[in-house]
Amino acid sequence: MRQLSAVDTQFLNFETSTNVANVGGLAILSGRLSRSDLVSLLARRLHLAAPFRMRLVSVPFGLDHPYWTEDSRIDLDYHVREIALPGPGSDEQLGEQVARLHARCLDRRRPLWEMYLIHGLAGDRTALYTKVHHAAVDGVTGADVLASLLDTSPEPAEVEMAPAAEPEERIDTREMVARGIVKAVVNPANMVRFLINAVPHLDEIPLISQVPGAGLVSRLTRQLANRLSGTAEVPDMPRMTVPRTPFSGRISAHRRFAYAALPLEDVKLVKNALGVTVNDVVMALCAGALRQWLIKHDALPEQPLVAGVPFSLRVPGDRRAGNQVTIMITTLATQVADPLERLLAVRDAMRLIKDRSSLAPASWIQELSDIMPSALTGLASRAAFDLFADSAGPINVMISNVPGPQLPLYVSGARLLSYYPVSVVTDASGGLNITVFSYDGSLDVGVIACREMVPDVWAVTDYLRDALLELKLLAEQQ
Repeated sequence: MRQLSAVDTQFLNFETSTNVANVGGLAILSGRLSRSDLVSLLARRLHLAAPFRMRLVSVPFGLDHPYWTEDSRIDLDYHVREIALPGPGSDEQLGEQVARLHARCLDRRRPLWEMYLIHGLAGDRTALYTKVHHAAVDGVTGADVLASLLDTSPEPAEVEMAPAAEPEERIDTREMVARGIVKAVVNPANMVRFLINAVPHLDEIPLISQVPGAGLVSRLTRQLANRLSGTAEVPDMPRMTVPRTPFSGRISAHRRFAYAALPLEDVKLVKNALGVTVNDVVMALCAGALRQWLIKHDALPEQPLVAGVPFSLRVPGDRRAGNQVTIMITTLATQVADPLERLLAVRDAMRLIKDRSSLAPASWIQELSDIMPSALTGLASRAAFDLFADSAGPINVMISNVPGPQLPLYVSGARLLSYYPVSVVTDASGGLNITVFSYDGSLDVGVIACREMVPDVWAVTDYLRDALLELKLLAEQQ
């Protein structure tokens, strides 16, 4: 048995009927894939996808974080489902179906995943939508699970059979309770450690960074620590005021989902001609699309939007289970009309958070989660989200860019045409999330939103294409 980290547990604790912590992906396949072939593939490779085999075991009275235990009898008939779209099987119909599925909570009595084979998609295509609870995977471990089901050729590779399982170390209820009591006793030491480690990073923690004086305290603390340790000075973060937008506030239980494939070749043309990175271009495309959407809705703030950008804390080669991420905040320059000026402003803002992260990686999410007694974390998480729902929130939007393989892949012989991420929206992070996955010469973009806040979510994907065309034309003039 393996215990969930404090961060993993937070993804369980903040979940309500409206704040749902599912992450997943929509794979578009060429041709048809049968459910029997898919189930057969999973049966042969389930031992390679650990999150698909684990279910939760709670500690009595919530005294400690839950544990993962191996489920020896995975019911694939339950986890793998098959549905069909009505005619004509458009992308919009598929997006609507995925949005409904993604908004439903997973059954915590079972391993926290579901897979849907979706037939009837126009153009002789099949869709495969998979969702997993965020408590079980982050970006890296999620990619590992995906890779375990994919092949580099139409002929599925033979994989080694699962090794004989060693008896799982069992932890009985009494020991769970005892461990929880011990952690509660030493919790004040965690609070002290958090304060020591977090004060230099106050200016990059959402919401806290907006408190007057947070930047000054942060800067003075860093300067003192640098003098004592002889380490390099990290750049200051500007104070970021989060403007209110139509996707700020309390989200509903309903979702909208749209997707688009952008040519990676065009993105690289912009990158090379204008002297930026692929990630800079991605962020600028999001800024341009959001600016256009806000103008259409007569809601463009004078200040730039503030985006949360997930950063992995994993070192190369680290494949340990659990979430190892932090969130950095940056401005999006949505108030800038000129596309080149906007791109350069986004580049400068991203360079700043990258420089800070490389010099002093911030693990404030992990440390903040660690200081809270387990029995109180659920109440604290929901209270914080309730507070955010009545304000502009700590950020306006989440934007994530995940690098992926640049070669064709296959699922049980069916070629993977595109893979669109499906992520999370919450009261705290805003009612809109844009996640990008690069695959085989394309940037596959998934846009998930609260249906009440952004009912026209497909317009966002149209505006992303417009923003790329705008930058491409500029690049061709260089």
